[in-house]
This record gives sequence, C-alpha cells and structure tokens, in this order.
Amino acid sequence: MKTLNIEETFVKCRCSYVFVFILVTWLKLNSVPRERNVIFNIGKAPIDSSKTPIVWILGGPGSGKGTQCDKIIAKYGFTHLSTGDLLRAEVKSGSERAKSLAAIMERGELVPNDLVLDLLKEAMIAKAGEAKGFLIDGYPREKSQGIAFEKAIAPVTVIIYFEASSETLTKRLLGRAASSGRADDNEETIKLRLKTFLDNNDQVLAQYPDKLKRINAEDTVDSIFSQVEKILDPLVAK
Repeated sequence: MKTLNIEETFVKCRCSYVFVFILVTWLKLNSVPRERNVIFNIGKAPIDSSKTPIVWILGGPGSGKGTQCDKIIAKYGFTHLSTGDLLRAEVKSGSERAKSLAAIMERGELVPNDLVLDLLKEAMIAKAGEAKGFLIDGYPREKSQGIAFEKAIAPVTVIIYFEASSETLTKRLLGRAASSGRADDNEETIKLRLKTFLDNNDQVLAQYPDKLKRINAEDTVDSIFSQVEKILDPLVAK
C-alpha cells in the first residue's frame, strides 16, 4: 500500500474542503429566491381589483377631480383616497418627515414615490374589508409610480383622465387660493405644479392605453359626471 506524504495529504484535504464549501454555497444561493418571495409578499395589500374596482382619477390640479369623486362616492359608495389629502394629513402630524414634506409641497415638487405609495397602501389596507371600490385621486403622477402601485398593491381597473387647458386650471386654482389660503395654491407654486404635472403626465397616460378613459373637464359638472357614469356603470354591474 502506498503511503501518502504530508504534502499529498494536505492537497487532498484542501480539495475536499473546497468541494464542501462550493456545495454549501450552492445550496444557500438556491434557497434565496424562495425566501425573497416570502419577504416580498408579506404586507402586500389584500385587495382583489377584479372584485373591488381600483380607479385612478387623473387630471391637472384644479381639473375638478375632487368634485367628481364626491359624486362617484354618492352614487357608487366607493372609497376616495386623495394623495393630496393624505400628504397634508401627514404634514399636520408634526413629525420630522412632515417638515420635509411641507417644504417639498410649498416648492411645488413631487414627493418621493416610496413615501406616497406607503401612505396609499396603509390607507387602502385599512379600508380593504369595507370598500366597494377605490378612487385614487391624483396618483400616479409619473410612470414609475404606476408600476410600483401595481406591484405593491394590485392592478388598476380603469383610469379616468379629466382634461383641461393650463389657462383653465390656473384660473380655477387662483380662485381657490383666494378663499382657502392653502400654502400650495399661491401663483408661483401653481405654475410650478402645472409644469411638473404636464412634464410627467403624457408618460403616465401612454403606459395604459387600454385602461385609459379621457373626459373633457371644461364642461359642466353634471355633463362630466354623465361621462363618468358610462365608464363606471359597467364595472359595478359585473
């Protein structure tokens, strides 16, 4: 029988160790996707948009989205979630995050996507058990927000876009500023808000051609709502 010298023994031991190390590493790497999937699914909003419609209400600031949402709530009983209202409520909370939000809104800039999505998700989860449908007012405002929403919450059912000219929107917002005194409704900020909206809006709409419904928001309130009814009646009749 051949006797192994010290060097040969060392080489064989080292090769065995390397083999075991590679095997253990391979097993760990192949277990990661399952673990990641479990983590990703934790906290996902328990909403089935095929049973509970999710409607994105889009349009420039001052396009009358809130007024139409009130009429939709009265007829269909949907839950209205305005990103603007959620953000202002957060600002009033007085937290450190609230101070940063206040500064961003006063400059007319977009709030970070992940923060807006968190606020929406929390609000939708809180209402999931009782909601007949969700009206998401003013969201998404850019392409990445729509993608993130559908991944984290659920697919959108239909998108209603209220179209109005910049001149009409500016006139409406200045009138609202005179009576409300809102910090984000002064003339300089209005111009910034409209520019930000228009720069991002086309990309958002182009992403959902099959789900997009356009409505002329310069018509009368009742005429606008009659167009809304034609879109929503088939959804609730299912």
